[in-house]
Amino acid sequence: MSYLCSVRAPVQPLRFDMTYRRDEVRFGPPMLSRLPSALYLLGALSVEIAIAIGQRSPHGSWLFHYVVEQDPARVMGIRSFAACLLVGAVAAVLRSGMGGVCIRKDGVEAREVRGWLVPRVQRFQWPQLERIVLDQKARVALDLWDGSRAFLPAVKDRLLLSAALEKVAAARSIPVRGGAGLDEIPEGE
Repeated sequence: MSYLCSVRAPVQPLRFDMTYRRDEVRFGPPMLSRLPSALYLLGALSVEIAIAIGQRSPHGSWLFHYVVEQDPARVMGIRSFAACLLVGAVAAVLRSGMGGVCIRKDGVEAREVRGWLVPRVQRFQWPQLERIVLDQKARVALDLWDGSRAFLPAVKDRLLLSAALEKVAAARSIPVRGGAGLDEIPEGE
């Protein structure tokens, strides 16, 4: 009688290659920098509401007279003006949310909105960084290999940004000055 010998493949543990990992972590601008655009949007919405109320007011009221009866004498109609005001307010809210810091696999991206139209985006690759400075009071600084220092824009949650940068610095052997230390960093991200 012959016995068939079966060769077994070694058992490998389950691998979770399909798990989700974020390619980037974003940190938005602080709420204080978004406050003016939010107030602008609130004002534009109140103008829209006042116009809607004025169109439905009684014919002898002051608001009906201002919104409806005086409208043909204006260079721009009040409804067109309110629409332009609302579009500008929505654009201001979107623009104020464009700033912040984005940590990616290949480096750090600093986004600042300066001036009227042109946003400023600076990208720093991990090999460019000589040191990450976390002991600055207001902003996080990056010491670059060419001897210059770049400051990241202010973000809503500075402590979480510092913790994320500290984790990446430990993984990539980038020196860190300041910070909480890896034992103090909460897990979860």
